[in-house]
Amino acid sequence: MKRLKSLPLVGSNKAVSYAVSALIVTGTTICLVLVASVYAFQMLERQRGASEFEVTKKSILAFNDALENVAWEAGASRSTRFSVHYGYLQLVPNINSITINATVNGQSKPLSTPTFPGSTGLIRYWISNNYVAMGPSEVSYILGNSNPVISGSVESYGRAVIKQEQTGLIAITLDYRVRVMKTSVIRVMGVDVNYVDINVIKLSMIVSTPWSYVHDFDLTARCLSVQTSSSEYTVDNSQTSQVSVQIGTESAQVPIALVPGKVVFSIAVSNLQVKV
Repeated sequence: MKRLKSLPLVGSNKAVSYAVSALIVTGTTICLVLVASVYAFQMLERQRGASEFEVTKKSILAFNDALENVAWEAGASRSTRFSVHYGYLQLVPNINSITINATVNGQSKPLSTPTFPGSTGLIRYWISNNYVAMGPSEVSYILGNSNPVISGSVESYGRAVIKQEQTGLIAITLDYRVRVMKTSVIRVMGVDVNYVDINVIKLSMIVSTPWSYVHDFDLTARCLSVQTSSSEYTVDNSQTSQVSVQIGTESAQVPIALVPGKVVFSIAVSNLQVKV
């Protein structure tokens, strides 16, 4: 009968068991909520980063339109708004030299080039590949193509390409191509004169080294000057001239059909300043 006195401990053990179970359930719930919160936050950040990437693509295209609108009018300027928080926009000065040559009568001929300092620059937006799904060898053009030269009158000078420039980083790079185009053949004093126009957009930055920008800002393009020069050569017979253009490490040739007489190569360089 004395052993019956131990029965209250059974109720006490049950109470302790319920309390421990409640603590375990509560702790597990808190852990699950924390894990879910972290996951939801990461997903939200990825969505915001991806959204910024898409908006920046549109801003780059809008900036290209603004730049080309002022490219050939000295003193003109236009701006485009950028909002960058998950990546950064970089102005890269003097990164690519530009070389232009032509062949006439089967011989390489020097072309008189307007004097302008330095080399051309480019604009580049960087963002982590955590926000953008893109393979290391994948390349996508949102403006232009891989050819550094254009020969039509309606195609944009600008070229914007998306690719993985560094491990873990996706870049949108905006640079400018050279336009080479035969415009006309005019008979002058009994001689047929072939006219070939070569137009160059050269970007200069107010910074001397690559400089990065974040947050909200206006990117401005201002035409500092438009310089022109020309070279004239005799054309012995009907032939195809080759105008060779090299921008940095990229090069291309444009065939130009010539009739006997003369050929005038006119080069125009738009010196554009890009700044924030």
